[in-house]
Amino acid sequence: MQHDPHVSQPKNPPLSEESTASGLSLPENRPLTSNLPTGEAEGKGAEDEPDEESHDESHDESHDESGPQPNFMRGRYFREEDHAVFSSWVQTDMPMELEIGSGKGLFLTNAAKRAPSRRFVGLELAAKYALECQARVEKTGIRNAKFFACDAVAVLDQDVADRSLDAIHVYFPDPWWKSKHKKRRVLNEKTLCNIERTLKPSGSLHFWTDVLDYYESTLELIDQVTKLKGPFFVSEPPVTHDMDYLTHFERRTRRNGLPVYRARFTKA
Repeated sequence: MQHDPHVSQPKNPPLSEESTASGLSLPENRPLTSNLPTGEAEGKGAEDEPDEESHDESHDESHDESGPQPNFMRGRYFREEDHAVFSSWVQTDMPMELEIGSGKGLFLTNAAKRAPSRRFVGLELAAKYALECQARVEKTGIRNAKFFACDAVAVLDQDVADRSLDAIHVYFPDPWWKSKHKKRRVLNEKTLCNIERTLKPSGSLHFWTDVLDYYESTLELIDQVTKLKGPFFVSEPPVTHDMDYLTHFERRTRRNGLPVYRARFTKA
């Protein structure tokens, strides 16, 4: 399903003067499988992906059976060894930023290149994307970013310490269009409370979407269940070339002349 091209302009939330972030929760008894679960990917940009991909497209490509296969477990990680890897990765004195729904890795990879003194972690439900992104950063020598195939909501809830993150990024999460499915949206009350819990003082939440309803309802929920300051206005960044967008979805949306709704919050 594509977005309605006649989406109305956003209502003006109370913005501060300062100008300047999907993991889909899975059942605990998730069945084991011999192929990589692809899930409903957030679909953030990759250099080699076409522009016509939509939020609700399922990615059903199977993992290449010729390569080594990961060990599966029920629960929040798709590879049992990743629990220990994640725990080790987040034990650092370096500033740490986390992306919920890192998709095909365009934002996180570029951010890691720009800030080698910071550590980045991407949590992605679609195991195919997460493993491809991790292989790519290893091949290109990016040592300050890691991607994990996991249930990001559960990992944030159970494996991220209080006041340990400098920034959390959530870009173009699945909008779950149907009313009966909106409870599945990643930015629900529990996740927002965990975002507030895991951010350091002065840490930031960055949230972008091209769905006005999601934007407005999330800003309202943040105001209701957290003490985060904001929303602070985020201007539309200029682009100088085809890969100069934050994510693949931002590129597609702006090329189609549709609005992107951006907000930033900080923890007092």
